[in-house]
Amino acid sequence: MNTITEPLVSIVSINYNSTVQTKELLESLRKVDYKNLEIIIVDNGSANRDIEDIVDDFPEVNFIMNPDNLGFAGGNNVAIREARGEYVFFVNNDAELTPGCIRPLLDTFEQFKDAGAVSPKFHYYSRPGIIEYAGYSPISAITGRNDTIGANEKDQGQYDQVSTTHYTHGGGMMVPKRIIDEVGPMPEQYFLYYEEFDWCEMMKKAGYKIYYQPNALVCHKVSASIGQNSTLKTYYLTRNRILFMRRNKSSISYAVFLTFLLFFTIPKNVLSFISKGQYKHLSVFWKAITWNFGIKKVPQF
Repeated sequence: MNTITEPLVSIVSINYNSTVQTKELLESLRKVDYKNLEIIIVDNGSANRDIEDIVDDFPEVNFIMNPDNLGFAGGNNVAIREARGEYVFFVNNDAELTPGCIRPLLDTFEQFKDAGAVSPKFHYYSRPGIIEYAGYSPISAITGRNDTIGANEKDQGQYDQVSTTHYTHGGGMMVPKRIIDEVGPMPEQYFLYYEEFDWCEMMKKAGYKIYYQPNALVCHKVSASIGQNSTLKTYYLTRNRILFMRRNKSSISYAVFLTFLLFFTIPKNVLSFISKGQYKHLSVFWKAITWNFGIKKVPQF
């Protein structure tokens, strides 16, 4: 490729009270070997305004300041409306791109005309050489969960073949703008978690496939903005697991899932939260469940 024929790629990332991570992402983007980029950072109503302190340091970046937190999908959809690129690469701000990350992702769309979206291989930033993501298994019709292929394995080249997968990694996924125009933007009902899974289902229903590209690598710091043990994470993972099953499974499959939820998931989690004294987690867990059955009150975090 040369710079004349290289398509414009829009890099999109969300900042929420995590300017240090955003700055580190932007510094990594300056090192990528693909230059036909536009970079869009959406500040999603951060309580602190630290993001304003780095605007002058990155004049190449289009900073969008949302007055409110629109969630992961909502923030990204604001950027989609601004993006000029032929391809949009959504990247978590707690990730850092390796220099050669962009071209292999673009090559996937050249090689596979049925590609709707593609994600790179992910390594843990804090554990060099250890895989976080090399694709996803399907979501179980019984449990509403799935497995991450390769997670916590040492990378010895065992997942170095381009392949179809069931879902992208929300921390890094490239989608052609024409496909976004066709299937629609990210579903905003989720606010946080599962929206990329639902979006992939929308693409698959439109006849496209989801790909994993091992020749592109992203290093991920994992939940740097939210925290690994936050009540917000407990709430949205629980709520949206049920929402995803409601939206994407048949009536019979959903009934099976609800049976599993009632007789296994709920008792197991209730006992776990009580035994650990995690009563705030228990409270938001119940609110997440009841949200799906008509009680739409969202807890304060």
